[in-house]
Amino acid sequence: MAENDLAKRTLSLKKTFDAPIELVWEAWTQPEHIAHWWAPKGMSLTVVEHNFKVGGKWKYVMPMPNGGEFISEGQYSEIVKFQKIVTSANFRPMTEGVEIHALFEKNGNRTNFVFSVIHPTEEYKIQQEKMGFYNGWGSTFDRFATFLATINNKGK
Repeated sequence: MAENDLAKRTLSLKKTFDAPIELVWEAWTQPEHIAHWWAPKGMSLTVVEHNFKVGGKWKYVMPMPNGGEFISEGQYSEIVKFQKIVTSANFRPMTEGVEIHALFEKNGNRTNFVFSVIHPTEEYKIQQEKMGFYNGWGSTFDRFATFLATINNKGK
């Protein structure tokens, strides 16, 4: 598959978190932390499964206002501590069959972060972008940054 094709199917967000990489990694990978930030503001989240290892599966469930459930799930295919996490992902009922790449880079006492979602087709990527990819994930990462500040200050 050509690199150009991959670029046409990928949506990415870049952030710098004001927390050391060890803390960012822990908050991203530990279920007791994930429950505090993965869902949009005001929503609750239940971590049903979280087997953080290559081949391990994860599943998070969020109750929706209409009484249904929003289910996030996937399987880890690559984990490089403090650097990279690759996982398949479904976000039902909105998004299915994507791959997430979360890249972490130490930047002194801060952490550079790149979040990419690779879609099966360019058309699907465009549809997901129009559905609010940047707003949705942007607000999730704002919540993540707030959570990081909370746990970072506890350690001081």
